[in-house]
Amino acid sequence: MTATTERPTPAAPAPEPAVDVASLATVLLGRWAEMRLAARTLAGDPRFARIEGLPMAEHRERVLTQLMTLAAEGDVLRAFPTALGGSDQHGASLARFEELVAADPSLQIKAGVQWGLFASAIMHLGTAPHHERLLPDAMSVAVPGAFAMTEVGHGSDVASIATTATYDAGTHEFVIHTPFRGAWKEFLGNAAKHGTAAVVFAQLITQGVNHGVHALYVPLRDPQTKEFLPGVSGKDDGLKGGLNGIDNGQLCFDHVRVPRENLLNRYGDVAEDGTYTSPIASPGRRFFTMLGTLVQGRVSLDGAANNAAKIALVAAVTHGNQRRQFAGSSDAEETVLLDYQQHQRRLLPLLAETYAGAFAHERLLELFDSVFSGRTDTDEDRQDLETLAAALKPMSTWHALTTLQTAREACGGAGFMVENRLTSLRADLDVYVTFEGDNTVLLQLVAKRLLADYGREFKDVDAGGVARYIATRAADAALHRTPLQRALQILADQGDARRSVGQLRGAEAQRDLLTDRVDSMVAELAAALRPATKASRADAAALFNRHQHQLIETARAHAELVQWEAFTAALTTIEDPGTARVLGWLRDLFGLTLIERNLAWYLIHGRLSVGRARTVTSYVDRLLTHLRPHAQDLVDAFGYAPEAIRATIATGAERERQDEARAHYRAQRASGTAPVPEKSRTS
Repeated sequence: MTATTERPTPAAPAPEPAVDVASLATVLLGRWAEMRLAARTLAGDPRFARIEGLPMAEHRERVLTQLMTLAAEGDVLRAFPTALGGSDQHGASLARFEELVAADPSLQIKAGVQWGLFASAIMHLGTAPHHERLLPDAMSVAVPGAFAMTEVGHGSDVASIATTATYDAGTHEFVIHTPFRGAWKEFLGNAAKHGTAAVVFAQLITQGVNHGVHALYVPLRDPQTKEFLPGVSGKDDGLKGGLNGIDNGQLCFDHVRVPRENLLNRYGDVAEDGTYTSPIASPGRRFFTMLGTLVQGRVSLDGAANNAAKIALVAAVTHGNQRRQFAGSSDAEETVLLDYQQHQRRLLPLLAETYAGAFAHERLLELFDSVFSGRTDTDEDRQDLETLAAALKPMSTWHALTTLQTAREACGGAGFMVENRLTSLRADLDVYVTFEGDNTVLLQLVAKRLLADYGREFKDVDAGGVARYIATRAADAALHRTPLQRALQILADQGDARRSVGQLRGAEAQRDLLTDRVDSMVAELAAALRPATKASRADAAALFNRHQHQLIETARAHAELVQWEAFTAALTTIEDPGTARVLGWLRDLFGLTLIERNLAWYLIHGRLSVGRARTVTSYVDRLLTHLRPHAQDLVDAFGYAPEAIRATIATGAERERQDEARAHYRAQRASGTAPVPEKSRTS
């Protein structure tokens, strides 16, 4: 009798995880969910929705009317003092404001000019008398206002603007003057037509001394006739590449006089006799403190850009889930676009990056609220806020443009139709990368902060200690570049591709790779720029210029790490196991896409063996397969109603067309009336 061995029953395959769309939507809405939902309701209101193809003049007047309506019923004044009708809720205010991009980016930016720049400058740079005298009309839009900082000749270089505000002690007035054409104020919202006053930034001169850039309240037009006041002139910028609901224009001042009291004097004041005083002794620190109070513009653009990317992905993923093209795997059924790997490659990494950007923005918004509410308002807190805003705004605005363009292409000819919004959103978002700080300039500021923090680590270390540290870094870099280090990785993997993948898909491995890249880039940059500390001004400037690209790439790597960390932290808040697993895949897709994008760096610096580097792309492809069934749930969790998306291809119309076509061919086959394909006939 032969003994039989009982075979174990195969384990049942693990069930496919599912996304709890409703709970994920709540997580994405964040701390100020109520404010966001209310703003999205406004964005879906036909009174605020953009009318595509509207002539510029009509578009401008429509947006002005919308702004007045918002002031009357839109609950847009939360960031202002309670005594003036606000509620001192800074984060809530921005969370609400940045959602207006879904209605019309022109409305979002026009609101930003009025309340986020013009009125906020009065509030943050002025004092109590200014608040009482000037803020109510700015808040109600009784005085539409411009924010006159940028000049034709200097752009992002605000410290070098040429407009002057010279104090006349005899009349107790400031004389605002534009000395030459390059000093004209440019690209100013509300300047071409609607603005009746402006906050003007100028070099403050008193008693023969230039005390640097300060802000003054300057009337522009007669409120009734809308004609320029004496000495004020300007020019309409006319038709732009986007945002044509905003009346951008130029302003020029020919010895325009304003009362001494119109100086917004929180950080610098001039007495009747012309004596200048300031609570901040250093002119440089004073300048950056003044500009720092206006950081909310960058914070809001980061949020608005992420929201535009969400809208684009809702349209493109929905279309990709419904549109069928080519009968590759079946004679009877065409293939859904999102089942094609390349279509997944186009859209799903962008979806992962959008999630990372959204989670990072929520952290930025909470830091902004904490600083501006006064809960953590120290110099270091403000520097952290400014650095984080300068890091994230470039990432989100560039990402929005890439996402809108890719979504447009992924939707084919339908994506080019104005009714699907992708082209008009792309045009409107274009300028986001260069206003409120040019992206490349902002990233240089981030890199300089990273270098400053790096330098502070050695503040109390002697020269020998610094030299030893640099030598250690050099030895470490040399080790990574040697065949020995790569051989250790190969031995650890034992030639098993799955083991290589396993080493890279874990959170700690991704964190180590992303963090090491930032740390190494900062250290290399610091070593390269160290001679600048003892060089002449010209030689130091030349040295920085030679490493400008390295500065920008270092800051970009830092910003990517910030986004990855924010995504990873958000995973800990997800309670539903299925949702957590899917979001874990999405986070891995984001992290490994960053590593794949920078494989050359990791290989050159010896951080990855060739074997492990090869597995990055293969695992990205595996993640796409895992995530493909959940793509629709992940965009549905953004929580935008159809009236806020307003893209025909996201309404189900394409599914109806496809279902009709499939039903037609099924009926033909069932009835036997379908014509026979020529190639199936035998000779």
